[in-house]
Amino acid sequence: MPLTDIKIKNAKHGIKPDNTKTEKPYKISDSNGLYIEVPTSGSKRWRYKYRFEGREKRISLGTYPKVSLKEARRKRDDMRDLLDMGIDPSHQRKFHKLQSASSNTYEEVAREWHGHNRHRWTQKYTDLTLSRLEQNAFPWLGDRAINKVTAPELLQVIKRVYDRGAIETAHRIRRLSNSIFKYAIANGLTETNPAAALEGALPTQKVNHRAALTEPKKVAELLRAIDGYSGHFTTRCALKLSYLVLNRPINIRAAEWEDIDLGSGIWRIHSGRMKSGRIHIIPLSNQAREILDEIRPLTGNGKYVFPCVRSKDRPMSENTITAALRRMGFTSEEMCAHGFRGMASTMLHEQGYNSDWVERQLAHVDGTTRAAYNHAQYLDERAKMLQEWADYLDKIKTNL
Repeated sequence: MPLTDIKIKNAKHGIKPDNTKTEKPYKISDSNGLYIEVPTSGSKRWRYKYRFEGREKRISLGTYPKVSLKEARRKRDDMRDLLDMGIDPSHQRKFHKLQSASSNTYEEVAREWHGHNRHRWTQKYTDLTLSRLEQNAFPWLGDRAINKVTAPELLQVIKRVYDRGAIETAHRIRRLSNSIFKYAIANGLTETNPAAALEGALPTQKVNHRAALTEPKKVAELLRAIDGYSGHFTTRCALKLSYLVLNRPINIRAAEWEDIDLGSGIWRIHSGRMKSGRIHIIPLSNQAREILDEIRPLTGNGKYVFPCVRSKDRPMSENTITAALRRMGFTSEEMCAHGFRGMASTMLHEQGYNSDWVERQLAHVDGTTRAAYNHAQYLDERAKMLQEWADYLDKIKTNL
């Protein structure tokens, strides 16, 4: 049955027309190859499916409601006219874009790429990415046509950043440019990616790994020190949870009660609060649930599990965990707040646990479509691993 505006407006993200829930985009067909794709978030997108020389192809016709139902049908009919003349609509579109690419500058395409991807990022990363480009690339490269930028020209811009000592930023500008040029190629704005040619062109900065204790006897000393910590009760609970769940410090201190289901033993962190921009599910061990049960009478009526001492409306300060470690006598060379992740990762790998389970628990997610939607990936295996990890820590704390 052909689409109507009412049917399109009523199409919901994550809920198919038959009212079944889905974590994947779904489509609703119109007629003659035209359909609208409803993503899990963001704008609904028009697509036209056709066959050319025996191959099935798809082409984007814009987003709804910017492109109305009537306009999408007109575009589809124009594509069908091209097919009747033996012309591939995709090739025709690419030709026209390359013809006009000189008006698409590096800055214009970069801002378009940024706007296209910002829904997947946290607000902090969104702002930081644009700021890096505005300060380090746009002033020297912004007005250059995207299809005219050469590898030596881009390298000169990146070296300017590198030579002032901002080595990591220089590498980030190359990686951002790589993504921008990939976007430009996909949209027919250029045929080359000079950023890809620069991979390895700059020396890498020596990585300073975050300090972490990994020798069992030292770890046991750390665990006993945490048990005996005489500072704030919320800080001690945050320290304990840190070594049990492998979360980033920001996700520990900003943990929200609404995300935690103690009944089922699941902590589900919303995508907007994750560095990856994806939902992260943490199975809670018995020990982790005991910690949360213990602190709930104190902070359970508020938003944050570990609120700031001065205001329950704000999460714990980012320096609290590190300051507690220093107070207990652990130096910056021995342990830091982020070190609990490195400690667990190293020791779990040494004990033979599947690397995929460990990496997924650390929220190091691969970029495949399957991984992007499979929020509960290896959940049963990770639950078993984290319970055994908690039991192991209890054992060495007592015996070493």
